Amino acid sequence: MTLDPHFDDAPAPGESRRAAREGVGVALATSAYGISFGALAVASGLDIWQTCVLSLFMFTGGSQFAFVGVIGAGGLAAAPAAIASASLLGIRNVAYGMRMSPVIGEGFWRRAAAAQFTIDESTAVSLAQRTRHARTVGFWVTGIGIYIGWNISTLAGALLGDVLGDPKAYGLDAAAAAAFLALLWPRLKRLQPIVVGVAAAVVATVLTPVMMPGLPVLLAAVVAIVVGWTNWLGRDEPVTGEGDLEPDDVPEREGLP
Repeated sequence: MTLDPHFDDAPAPGESRRAAREGVGVALATSAYGISFGALAVASGLDIWQTCVLSLFMFTGGSQFAFVGVIGAGGLAAAPAAIASASLLGIRNVAYGMRMSPVIGEGFWRRAAAAQFTIDESTAVSLAQRTRHARTVGFWVTGIGIYIGWNISTLAGALLGDVLGDPKAYGLDAAAAAAFLALLWPRLKRLQPIVVGVAAAVVATVLTPVMMPGLPVLLAAVVAIVVGWTNWLGRDEPVTGEGDLEPDDVPEREGLP
């Protein structure tokens, strides 16, 4: 038995504040992209209320964009295909829920509330922290912050509609990706995460022109899952020469970016 304190028993000063700052930053960046969703949904034939309902209840950007993209291309007749595409992309949230269960803790109402906020960003910010309390703070601040901001920006985009013009002209299409890169970069300290990140990026880039939206990302994630699960490259030393700052309870992150 070791006398060294477990990382959860001795939280580092400022960890929770840092998690909250990261959560707010990611929430602001991601919420801005909701404007483009609102404008796109209205342009695809949905009215303002239908657009807002999607953000209130579906609340997963990839699935929402897939849904309105298919509707925009095929009209209401394509609704079954739109639902199927959105559901396929939403499958990843089930895996997030399983991973976040220990962070959320026990209690029906706590878990029911957390289910609505378990998305890419809240999971990423939470797992980037080094203490249990900081993970909890990161999850709730990010999830709730994005939910509020995303719905406000969705309404704004739906109301403004064509007045905004092309949302890409404002760089809003890159906001969410930039936020993820900011979270990913500090994790690239070992050879295996770097190799996984590069391989997944190549897979997504190659498949994007030939597959329906969303599928390339899901298939690229398989690369991370397979390499991380099998730990093909082993437990290598940090590329930067820095010490290991990872928590003891997340061995799967040895192989995942």
